Amino acid sequence: MLVKTFGSAVYGVEAISITIEINWMATGKDYMMVGLPDNAVKESMQRVESTIKTNGFAMPRTRFVVNLAPADIKKSGTAFDLPIAVGLLAATEQLSNHEALSKYLIMGELSLDGELRPIKGALPIAIQARKEGFKGLIVPKVNAKEAGMVNNLNVYGVSNIKEVIDFFENGEKGLEPVVINTREEFFHSQYDFEIDFADVKGQENIKRALEIAAAGGHNAILIGPPGAGKTMLAKRIPTILPPLSLHEALETTKIHSVAGKLPENSTLISKRPFRSPHHTISDVALVGGGGIPQPGEISLAHNGVLFLDELPEFKRTVLEVMRQPMEERRVTISRAKVAVDFPASFMLIASMNPCPCGFYNHPERECTCPPGAVQKYLNKISGPLLDRIDLHVEVTPVPFAELSTLKPQQKSSVIRDRVIKARERQEQRYKEQPGVYCNAQMSSKMLKEICVINQVGQTLLKTAMEKLNLSARAYDRILKVSRTIADLSDSDAIKAEHLAEAIQYRSLDREGWGG
Repeated sequence: MLVKTFGSAVYGVEAISITIEINWMATGKDYMMVGLPDNAVKESMQRVESTIKTNGFAMPRTRFVVNLAPADIKKSGTAFDLPIAVGLLAATEQLSNHEALSKYLIMGELSLDGELRPIKGALPIAIQARKEGFKGLIVPKVNAKEAGMVNNLNVYGVSNIKEVIDFFENGEKGLEPVVINTREEFFHSQYDFEIDFADVKGQENIKRALEIAAAGGHNAILIGPPGAGKTMLAKRIPTILPPLSLHEALETTKIHSVAGKLPENSTLISKRPFRSPHHTISDVALVGGGGIPQPGEISLAHNGVLFLDELPEFKRTVLEVMRQPMEERRVTISRAKVAVDFPASFMLIASMNPCPCGFYNHPERECTCPPGAVQKYLNKISGPLLDRIDLHVEVTPVPFAELSTLKPQQKSSVIRDRVIKARERQEQRYKEQPGVYCNAQMSSKMLKEICVINQVGQTLLKTAMEKLNLSARAYDRILKVSRTIADLSDSDAIKAEHLAEAIQYRSLDREGWGG
């Protein structure tokens, strides 16, 4: 008897529906699985057989064929266990109500006793199920809240295969669909942070620089001695970024779902991601890839912050692969038979010591590095990568007087309100420009139209370029940052004071910085 069940395969951050065809024959022995299954899918038959026997059903002794269609797309993972097992029971007439199987998309990994384990990509699978008009989706219970965020689709969370069989045998009764108030859960936890800028004593100039970076979506690098607070400041940047919109949250959650990074029983990601990979990371782990392409750290940081601590310690090849994704805000992973796009619109925040010993330009301690070591250390970071970093911020140690003060510091919520106001101005400015949402994304052509400065500003910028020996690449960055500073000041025009503040954030562009 021929029976069809329906599952789904995830490619990139999208899902494709897969038809599982099972034909039980009266003659022959063994089984055959076709349709480009990988080893994990082929091994499912051992789990399926154990599950069927453990739960009191009979495994067919004659030949049957399992086809995963479309047959020219490679199938991977363990989530096809449940639809294969249910289809096999229907094909051998141990499950009578097999007509209802066509209305549901079924996914889940089986343990040997029939218990269900979580799967990856439940959210994109649910979106695809709704798009193709399925009545419902059956997934493991731990994935039910994630999939349940999709409206107009009945999502059933199950713990074991017996619940699925009983559901179909009882005329699609016995299971209750998961009900999730997506908006309420999402907006309730958006501002629930464990850390705050109020925890940081002093460092007012650094806080100001990070506020500018957040307001314009600018990349920034913090340069200072060990213990100056670079990492502590960077970790608090998500607390001052504008909250995720529902669309951004859905996009971000899909990426984490596909990568298997969502916690159990989670719903939408409500806070902007903060990813901080170790400096021993490989280039594939950073940008994504593998035999079956998976998102890397830059995609997991989509709509959030990618923090690279001790930037010069990263391998040069690892840093160089970021250049194109930083410009295009997405990364394409190409293989012989498949090319997958992953979004990668992130804010890069990096930190570094100014030299190998860490105390170059320290107000109290002397640098012990030999001549030329400072410049050699800086040269570990290529010019093209530095060219994509808008703000170079020098971090100095906090004096004891400021550390011991009881004076209350400005809270993240106060800074975030100013950032949101500046972003709203930019959103209005770029509403006719598709794909541009903040000042950091301006093209050179837009720069000439939007960042117009008066004669006083021209003179100031010319003097700064000559006196400070700023490189040519600093010019565009200064204009972009000054536009953001003007937005924070609620000013339509870029004034001389906005330019002056932007100029001081180009430390590494000064000729001879570091000796």
